[in-house]
Amino acid sequence: MTKLRLAGLFTKLRMGAVLLFLGIIASTSALAMRVSPMVSELSTSGGGAVARIEVGNVGSVSMPFETKITRIDFDESGKLIETPADDDFITFPPQGLVPVSGRQVVRVQWIGRPDIPTSQAYYLWVRQLPVETNPQKIQGTDASVSIDILYTMKALIVVAPPGAKPDVEVVSLVPEMVLPPVPDIDPALKAAEPADAKPPEPQPGVKVVVANKGTRYALMSGAKWVVTATTTDGKPFERTYGNEEVSQLVGVGYLAPAGGKRTFSIPTGVALDPAKPMTMRFIR
Repeated sequence: MTKLRLAGLFTKLRMGAVLLFLGIIASTSALAMRVSPMVSELSTSGGGAVARIEVGNVGSVSMPFETKITRIDFDESGKLIETPADDDFITFPPQGLVPVSGRQVVRVQWIGRPDIPTSQAYYLWVRQLPVETNPQKIQGTDASVSIDILYTMKALIVVAPPGAKPDVEVVSLVPEMVLPPVPDIDPALKAAEPADAKPPEPQPGVKVVVANKGTRYALMSGAKWVVTATTTDGKPFERTYGNEEVSQLVGVGYLAPAGGKRTFSIPTGVALDPAKPMTMRFIR
């Protein structure tokens, strides 16, 4: 078993904005929203228990919005699970109306347990509402519709107790045939692919199970991965996967604290001997 203590590593969450196009309606103009910062890290008490999220309107008409908060977790396969968690925060204002080129600061304060044992992750949803704000259109003097895209953006909020640190270890590491990562392709290009297009072929790789026994989340994409082993023809093997390559292979690689476990499969390009020692380590 290979173990690495990641004190101070992965402290900046890079999950980024999640932008959802919830609906498209025929119209003459589009609304647009900006939310900043997309990532906030809070403590459980004091001034650090408050986040200030700015909602900006870069559209051409006033923008009504509402907020909600969900707690996020990931299962071992990496599937995102969200549950309502508005009771853990005071959000003010919970709704708002942002004028053209204006902005509204939303104050989000942690009111959950001050003694949580591990870090917890949440999404602040900022959802544009389909409400007409032009008085002339409300009175029926203008038949055109002013909304064509409704935006929902999610800002990530992580709450951590003082001194929380990740503690990641490799639970198991074995050779296996893996599928290469599938790049994001425009839906129009996907539709243009031949019906008889062959799926990607499996290639030699490894399956690694990692667990986080610490009290703070870890991001597996925040480190370089180094695999050492022996190939099936007896040659020494070592490969280093940089941050960008890891991100392409496993995404952010969010690993929850307090026993959070994930399984990742990565290609090695050559077959490895399962009877010989194998190690994986994570470095900055």
